[in-house]
Amino acid sequence: MRERRVALIGNPNAGKSSLFNQLTGLRQHVGNYPGITVDKHFGTYTSPTGDTNKIIDLPGTYSLFPKSDDEAVVHQILTNPDHPDFPDLVVAVVDATNLERNLLLFTQVLDLKIPLVLALNMSDLLEKEGLILKEGKLTELLGSPPTISMDARKGKGIDELKALIEDELPTASPHFMEDSIIIRSTAIEQITEAEQVQDTNQRYQKIKGLLKFCLKKVPAPNSVRVLTSKIDKVFTHPVAGYGIFLLVLFLIFQAIFVFATVPMDLIDLVFAKGSHWIQQTLPPGIFTRLLAEGIIPGIGGIVIFIPQIALLFAFIAMLEETGYMSRVVFIMDRLMRPFGLNGKSVVPLISGVACAIPAIMATRSIDQWKDRLVTIMVVPLVSCSARLPVYALLIALVVPNTLIFGFISLQGLALMVMYLIGFIAAIFAAILFKLIINAKQQSFLIMEMPSYKLPRWQNVGLILVEKTKVFVWEAGRIIMAVSVILWVLASFGPPGRMDQAVNEASVVSVDPDQIEAVRLENSWIGIVGKQMEPIIKPLGYDWQIGIALITSLAAREVFVSSMATIYSVGEDFEEDNSLVERLRNEVNPETGEKVYNLASGFSLMIFYAFAMQCVSTLAVVKRETKSWKWPLFQFIFMTAFAYIGALITYNLLK
Repeated sequence: MRERRVALIGNPNAGKSSLFNQLTGLRQHVGNYPGITVDKHFGTYTSPTGDTNKIIDLPGTYSLFPKSDDEAVVHQILTNPDHPDFPDLVVAVVDATNLERNLLLFTQVLDLKIPLVLALNMSDLLEKEGLILKEGKLTELLGSPPTISMDARKGKGIDELKALIEDELPTASPHFMEDSIIIRSTAIEQITEAEQVQDTNQRYQKIKGLLKFCLKKVPAPNSVRVLTSKIDKVFTHPVAGYGIFLLVLFLIFQAIFVFATVPMDLIDLVFAKGSHWIQQTLPPGIFTRLLAEGIIPGIGGIVIFIPQIALLFAFIAMLEETGYMSRVVFIMDRLMRPFGLNGKSVVPLISGVACAIPAIMATRSIDQWKDRLVTIMVVPLVSCSARLPVYALLIALVVPNTLIFGFISLQGLALMVMYLIGFIAAIFAAILFKLIINAKQQSFLIMEMPSYKLPRWQNVGLILVEKTKVFVWEAGRIIMAVSVILWVLASFGPPGRMDQAVNEASVVSVDPDQIEAVRLENSWIGIVGKQMEPIIKPLGYDWQIGIALITSLAAREVFVSSMATIYSVGEDFEEDNSLVERLRNEVNPETGEKVYNLASGFSLMIFYAFAMQCVSTLAVVKRETKSWKWPLFQFIFMTAFAYIGALITYNLLK
């Protein structure tokens, strides 16, 4: 038995990720290359002979001459035999309908003399595009590397590729260009820009020459590209394009609330019954209380939002699979340039809807440092998936679950508004940061528009499972720790103080709810909350909300589990008493009004929309900027922005 390292390379949108998913399925992992912040995607599959095949999905690139950190990784791995990920075999995934551009990278790797397989992806589209390819002739002119025709999205050619990987490794083919600078030098610093341009031009000339002998074009009025072009006239229209995008967002957020309601209610009920069962079944004591009032409500506070998180990731995956996400990037580039944002900032901002951390790392594609820094500073303002549980809980509390015109969910509409507010805030904040950082460089957005395709549900499923698993696992570890600590701080207080307060309250009232409220106020966490209450009271918050604001600095979604834990201490957990109901019934003892009303609810959502409540994001910003100056400035700016925004919102709505 042996382990083979197989590297996948290819241009963006050539189908490399689809092939990676087909080969590895759910056996995938994401890490970082040592010393840098570039994502490392790898997975494994075992051959019938018992050999382990490690598949490394290298970042998409058009050339081995690097212009960004992503592309530098590809160069470093493929030109350094001592690199731990140096492959035994390279599979070059090329778009068979766009060979001239795709073969540039292939010929560069060919000259490195690494065993290489040419995977002609999307070969089934050649005829539809009016192209006739003589594959045998192409292979012969390239030096006879092993060649496979495939459709990675549909799984065609996967078995043939696996058989080739599991056989004896193919011998390296002859050089494509004997005098190539790539052959003579493996150090990036040794290749001048002039040499890169010269080498690239020579390769394109030779590629064009050989394609004349093996590729023929015939008229194809109904080709995929022609149809794509016709559709793009509508989807990327200067006016209609934005209307369609807003409609897509509207439908997504409507679906998130409508389809997730039933499973969320079921999950909420299950956890409430679980806490009730533990209280009634296990012997009374600290451990039973910890389980019933701390751990189970804390975990339930995040598990309840899995349906909504899963739906969000599923819709994003479908937009990417169909090719529509590239159109969104294109039209948003046109919108954001007047605000001074770099065209390449669009991808990180769109990615921020899922998570700010990979979105900030995606800014590596921006060439100019100042433009990249501006993008890093504003990306966390885009509402990420971690904000979704906060929005969902608060919207369920303060926005009526009613339909407008009989089919538009008012709650779904509120959710869409919150996401739009975050995106608009990011754009306008970019103007401020451009002035502060004084970024004057201009660059251009260069991207390929893939043809429209029906989503492959297997790929959507893989992305959905992977993203949801990462979200739950990363959030779950933090939530478990915070829930335990919070329960301890909420259950105990300074020696004698809590007992004395409870005894005094018992003399005045026999209401168990009031006695438990006094107990909580005199706990360690209650004392902290009371100390900060004067600061947050103008925003419409009480000391219990203040506690959740502090604990959610670890991660925004901790807000929900913190509220679940705080309002579970001393709770008798009637089986139909869900978290939403407990919060909805909470009353301010001073005013007699509901704690969670329209004004306080939207004030909280605005605070979480703008505040930097994520230590992990701050750590990534520090790593990307190589300084604590920028993350600290970002934290102060966003916190002040959030406070002012929440203050204005509360006073306007109360």
